[in-house]
Amino acid sequence: MAMLRGRERADYVVGMFGRISGRYDLLNALMSGGRHHAWRRKALSMAQDGLGAEGPALDLAAGTLDFPLDAAGMGESGEWVATDFSAPMLKIGVDKLRRAKRADRVGVALSDAHELPFKDDSFALVTAGFGMRNFIDRPAALAEIGRVLKPGGRLVVLDIFSARGAGPVAGLFAFAFRAVAPLLGLVFAGNRDAYTYLPESAVGFTYDGLESDMGAAGLTRIDGQRLAFGSVAILVGERPAPGRS
Repeated sequence: MAMLRGRERADYVVGMFGRISGRYDLLNALMSGGRHHAWRRKALSMAQDGLGAEGPALDLAAGTLDFPLDAAGMGESGEWVATDFSAPMLKIGVDKLRRAKRADRVGVALSDAHELPFKDDSFALVTAGFGMRNFIDRPAALAEIGRVLKPGGRLVVLDIFSARGAGPVAGLFAFAFRAVAPLLGLVFAGNRDAYTYLPESAVGFTYDGLESDMGAAGLTRIDGQRLAFGSVAILVGERPAPGRS
């Protein structure tokens, strides 16, 4: 499954997330040991420290909309736009927004991250939580992110990465994740294949590789931090404002 490429992989991922959408939040909590909300809050804090642009935030591969909800939980009242290519995931997220009384602060759109339907220089912040590794053409998606970011705006990526080069503990953690995730998927979501794909999708997706791709798209690395023994990481890049490099 992780060997799928191009449109075939994109179609598989869209269908997979639709099938597991009802159990997605539960499995996220189980597989992260309940830490994924804290990781998002950490990512937001890192991205907003010294942020040189003002305006709305865009959440890509938004899933069930945890990034804008966690931002609200931090006391932030800014406007968000959340996009994903899975309608079932977004529907669950919209229901969560309504329960949290945040529906008026978050616009939701069914959209492909490789062709964003937004004007240039639209957003002060772009977030991507556990979705960047699934993009079929990462350089194209990063170019689109750079286009819609305002000068001085930032991209923050929170994702699962290959444990290669992150040390022996990270390797053991990644091995355990590959073994446990399919079992959790089978028991709690009735879908072993999807949760076999998820850890496999991190193979070849490296922290250094993403940093290089971000640089090629004109985004300057600002900050980064490894979590969960190196198997999860946060990476922050900035679109330089005029006069800065």
